[in-house]
Amino acid sequence: MATSTAFSSALIAGGLAGTAVDTLFFPIDTLKTRAQSQAGFLASGGFSGVYRGLSSAVVGSAPGAAAFFTSYETLKGKLPLLFPKLGTEEFAPALHMLSASGGEVTACLIRVPTEVVKQRSQTAAKGTGSWAVAKSVWLTMGVKGFYRGFGSTVAREIPFTCLQFPMYERMKLVLARRRTSSGLVRDLPAIEAAACGSIAGGIAAGLTTPLDVCKTRIMLSGRAATQIVTEVANSAPPPRQYPTSIFTTLGIIYREEGVRVLFSGVAPRVIWISLGGAVFLGVYEAAKKTLEGNRVAALERRD
Repeated sequence: MATSTAFSSALIAGGLAGTAVDTLFFPIDTLKTRAQSQAGFLASGGFSGVYRGLSSAVVGSAPGAAAFFTSYETLKGKLPLLFPKLGTEEFAPALHMLSASGGEVTACLIRVPTEVVKQRSQTAAKGTGSWAVAKSVWLTMGVKGFYRGFGSTVAREIPFTCLQFPMYERMKLVLARRRTSSGLVRDLPAIEAAACGSIAGGIAAGLTTPLDVCKTRIMLSGRAATQIVTEVANSAPPPRQYPTSIFTTLGIIYREEGVRVLFSGVAPRVIWISLGGAVFLGVYEAAKKTLEGNRVAALERRD
């Protein structure tokens, strides 16, 4: 019963957190994506139409975030039963890395198709909506087109989450111990959890920006009709077609454009994920505690 309650709480809280972040900070994500595109920031739309592609993001945000947190919480509870050392404080970072990595792989199965549509919409010609982009991807590349960049997304998310979640969980633990020593309730308020999420997310975002640039280039690569429209509208040459390997793409960008380009969009990425991390993890912790508290109260009333 407890496991079922924890699972459903993570499912609902994760969905709420994901939707909140994607809706609030979508314009910053659009600016980041345009800065990272090969065509360049202005040619990809500049500051106009910053909500282009929002519908595809909203479609994937709740189920993607819910899939991540349910997998994360499940693995965090089950792995120490299989490998007892992971249940000790010494191996806590390894437990959080493994659990978060498993959560990211699961979430990417849902998130990548909507991410492909979202990023192509963000950099497409004015008036090109998510539905037109999705239709174009389907007609030109089929189902595999929606998963272009799956490997590169996983290759970006795992290092990111392996940095973010151990830092996040460690900061929460340190703050909880300080609260206990000060005679306060050990459970962290949502605002303190949000601050931990913001700091951890910002650091992880900055360090993994080169992987994010590669992922963006790979997802935008592949000649769909919407890209051709953009090229014609901007009188731009056809974009370079990148291989689906993130490491090969990393090498190509480094050799042809230099280190600076690998950190394109680092400022909006750090701002977006710092603010988003605060909301994402803050909303998640608050919603989870509320849901679990309501269930406990309901059980007590029955008794």
